[in-house]
Amino acid sequence: MADLHAINDAINKRAGRKLLPSILVSFLLLGLIFGTIAIAPLLFFAFIWVVIMLGIREIASAYRKGGIELPDYVLMIAATVLLVATWNGKTQGLAVSAGLTIPILMFALLLISQKDFIKRSTSAVFITFYLAVLGGFILLLANHADGALRIFALVALIACNDTFAYFAGVLIGKHKMAPNISPKKSWEGLIGGAMAAIIGGAVIFHFLFETNWIIGAAIGLMTVITATCGDLIESAIKRDLAIKDMSNLLPGHGGIMDRLDSALFTAPAVWFAFELIARYL
Repeated sequence: MADLHAINDAINKRAGRKLLPSILVSFLLLGLIFGTIAIAPLLFFAFIWVVIMLGIREIASAYRKGGIELPDYVLMIAATVLLVATWNGKTQGLAVSAGLTIPILMFALLLISQKDFIKRSTSAVFITFYLAVLGGFILLLANHADGALRIFALVALIACNDTFAYFAGVLIGKHKMAPNISPKKSWEGLIGGAMAAIIGGAVIFHFLFETNWIIGAAIGLMTVITATCGDLIESAIKRDLAIKDMSNLLPGHGGIMDRLDSALFTAPAVWFAFELIARYL
């Protein structure tokens, strides 16, 4: 028993997080994702809305620690307008609501206070785009006749990359990929995640969407790039604000943003891939 504890402690130390709580939280999140979309798409919308609201609260709190004061409720209202418009108006709803909401958001911040306006307004626009606009593509994937399968593809591709990158990095990772941004990431982990995502993409798109496996493999590789970029950007935000995690809401993971970062960058790319397949294949 002591040996098992020692092995577990060694894995946790090398991985930078507690493995068992991380696995349990991951299964809980997967249950919520697939449970809500299986019961009713509108319930899935409500789940994503809650997640994005929590994400806004986390990142606004992190900004305050960095000396940038942003009103949570204003950001949440702007994000809610964008998400509701996206759900009801799809791509046109997302585009039009973004074009209208962001200028109104900036003016609202000006009315609240003129102090540090450039810093506050650019930060608010960034948060709105990062969470609500990019997050809107998750809703575009879900609000489709094959919405459940499309969300499964998104989640499965990200899971293939993240899971195998994690284990490859823990077991054989030696060469740091971006030590100044994310010290735990390694080239070995990237390769491990890429192999799994390419195979996963080929299988998913061949059997679930009757698409050539080569196209699925290419989408899997694309997922590796977008998920890695999303993770690195979120890490860069934390570095810039001098914080380790956005919050401690999810044991073994950190905050909502620590789980949402990959999906925010991958959802638009996967949505675009589906659009290309529908139009040209």
